[in-house]
Order: sequence, then structure tokens, then C-alpha cells
Amino acid sequence: MAAVHDQENPPAAAAAVVVVVVPFLFQSHLNQALQLAHLISSYKIPVYYATSAAHCRQAKLRYNGKNTSSITHLNFIELPMPPFLSPPPNPNSTLKFPSHLQPCLDVCLELRHPTAALLRQLSSSSKRVVVINDTNMAYVTQDVATIPNAESYSFSCISAFSLHCIINQGILDEYKTNVDRIYLKPIAETVTPEILKFAAYQSPHEDLKSGDLINTCRTLERSYLDLLKDKKQWAVAPLNPVIRATDEMINNNTCLLWLDKQPRKSVLFVSFGSTTSMMDEQVKELAMGLRQSKQRFLWVFRDAERGNAFSDDNGDRKSGLPDGFEESVEGIGMVTRDWAPQVEILGHGSVGAFMSHCGWNSCMESLSMGVPIVAWPMHSEQPYNALLVTEMLKAGVAIKECDGDLVGSDLIKEAIEEMMVSDEGVIKRERAEEIGLVLRNAVEEGGATRLEMDSFVEHITR
Repeated sequence: MAAVHDQENPPAAAAAVVVVVVPFLFQSHLNQALQLAHLISSYKIPVYYATSAAHCRQAKLRYNGKNTSSITHLNFIELPMPPFLSPPPNPNSTLKFPSHLQPCLDVCLELRHPTAALLRQLSSSSKRVVVINDTNMAYVTQDVATIPNAESYSFSCISAFSLHCIINQGILDEYKTNVDRIYLKPIAETVTPEILKFAAYQSPHEDLKSGDLINTCRTLERSYLDLLKDKKQWAVAPLNPVIRATDEMINNNTCLLWLDKQPRKSVLFVSFGSTTSMMDEQVKELAMGLRQSKQRFLWVFRDAERGNAFSDDNGDRKSGLPDGFEESVEGIGMVTRDWAPQVEILGHGSVGAFMSHCGWNSCMESLSMGVPIVAWPMHSEQPYNALLVTEMLKAGVAIKECDGDLVGSDLIKEAIEEMMVSDEGVIKRERAEEIGLVLRNAVEEGGATRLEMDSFVEHITR
């Protein structure tokens, strides 16, 4: 096991309460867990962020806070994890779940014993060890039950509505009547058998938790949170920074510099997260739809990431765009193949909408900045998030069914125009602005989320 403190942080005095955050290894989960760790540490509680060395590095490099120096006080614990295969994604798969990441998930179960050793070491010098584990890491943290002065809390990185749908699959027919563009399948039909087996490893250990932290805001999802409440529960979102981009945040990033030159609210930001790959034919249809819409756009054109985010060709996408496409949209559109600062982009005044796969992290970042969503869900709980955003919150439009079929440029153009230039789009954008104000107010002193976080800290330091 790695030493309790990394080289960045000298050993602190023994604390009454310490918190250990154990994230899941997908990028969006790593990021949300790091944001949560930073938030808890602002209460002057020692926080340990424990995962493999590579994933510690990945989380730190991509931290989307305004100032990365704000996380130097966290204790990053590099747990030993066996090497694993890191195959490339298969963009031609009709099932869009990132099955190429499975080797990484299989070996992450080996984090159990070094995690247990870390908890025992911390328990010997602390009044209480509080473990916050991603719901997908319950197996890894199961030994908390053997430590008398330790307690655990699950951290859910998806919306309360999606949790409700997953737990109660029979309700899907009720929601299908409300939507004509998003095809709601049981989640088992949008993921692989291997990930279902991985999830089954977690199930026997889920009851060990003393409560739930959920990445949502009570003001936004109160009714669904009430449906889920069977233990102590805290809604702690938004976790991402909610301050809009400033000159200090730009740091000469090419995307942000390009946005500086565009009219206010005129740009469609297009990004499908770190686990999505599109087949070349679909890329061409998207490119044509963007060009035909005649709307300004910023497109993050990358493949799904490998299990090792530091592979030389990680995320590279060299093919798929029509010949001459970038030249044909010069001045109107920008294509970037680099890792993009999504929070800062969404907070930029020139961004008017976000075409997204509807991962919940992306949804929360977009909504907290008051940016409506053109929803294009791919797998897992993303169709449920898309339904929540488009039908319940009325802050987006849906582009397609989550069924693996090719989406033509005409449908893509139609959805873009509906959002960017129609009267209905104006209503969606106004609604997103209202939600953004609610979410930003929630994290201020006396706001709904701040009160929930205060309550959680009071509970664990009781």
C-alpha cells in the first residue's frame, strides 16, 4: 500500500474525523469525486482521495476547478493496482457502452485489500474514518464493516430520476408515453453483460452504507429524491464550479479564444464525453447536419478513451470527417481534437446550447451555467437523463432514439435549428437560464445545496 500521505502533502496532525473518497475509474466519476473531496476539505476536514496512481494523475490533470492549486491540500493516495490491457474503442459497435474499458474495471476489484489497509491505518489515529465510495466501488470498500470506528456513505454520480428508473424498471412504460424521440430501454439492454456482472459484485455490500450522497440538487429533483429516500440522504450538487469564465480562466486555450470572437449565445458546443465513439458514417452525418444548420459550433472531435488515459493515441480520432469539412466551415465552426475545458466552455457567454450524450456530469455542468441541451443519449442511464432534461425540466430538445441506428443529417439539422433559431428554442433557453440561477443560488450560503452539505458535515463530525 502507498504511504498515507503523498509527496505533495506533509503529514497532518491526527484528526478527530478523516474522510476517504474512493472513486469509480471512469473520467466523469473521477472528476465528480474529486470535486466532492475538495468541497468536504473546505470544512477543514482531512480528505484522502484513494485510487490507482494512473487515475490519481488523471483526476488531477483534468480537474476542472478555476485554480488547480486549490486541490494541493488533498491527500492523493496511490493504491497499487495490477496492470491491465488497454484496447482501443470499437466505433462500429451498435452497443455504445465502452466495453473496451472492461479490463480496467476487472482489475480495479483488486483495490479492495490496499483500500482496507489504508482504512485500518487511518482508523488507528482518528476518532472516526468516513468512507465515501462511488456506488460502483462498494465491493472495494466492503472491509469498512470490520473497522469499529469507520462508517461508509455511497456517492451516486447519476440523477435521482435515473436512479428511480433503474431501481423501478417497471415504471418505464409510464414515461414512454411522454416522449417520441428518446427510446427508453431497460438499462440492461444498453450495457454489456460484463458490466452487469461487475455491478453484481457491488450489490451484496450496498447495505453497509450509513447514507447516500447524490450528485443532484434538491430544488431540482425533490420529488425523485423523496421516492428514493430509505436512509439518510444528502443532495450535494452542483459540484462543479459555477462561476462563468473570466480572463483568468482562459490561459490562452484555443477553444476559449475562438469563442471570444463569436456573438453572445450563438455557438452550439458539441461533445459526447470520454466514453463515446461514433462510427465514421455517423460522424459524416453529424458533420453534414452541423454544416447544413448554418449555426456556429465548437465540436470536440475525439474517440472514447482507453482504459489508460495516458496511451500515446488516447482519444485520437483521425478519420470520419468529410473531405474539406473544416475548410468549408471556417469562420462558422471549429473542430478541436484536444481535451477541452468543458466547464469553462459552457460558462462562456458565446455558448448558446450543448449537444451532449447526457452523462449526468455534463448535464449538471450545462444546466448550472444556464445552457440548454440538445440531447443525444448513447448508453447506460443517459436516456433517462435525457428524458429528465427535455420533458421534465423542459430545458432541452431530443435528437434521437438511443437505439444504435444511424441518425441522418436532416434529423440533426432539425434538432439544432429547433434549439438555436426557433421560438420553442427561445423558451428552452430561458428555462435553462432559470435552472442555472436556481443551481448557482443553491451553492451560496443559505442555499439548498449548501445547507445539505452543512448537514452532512455536521453528521459525520457529530
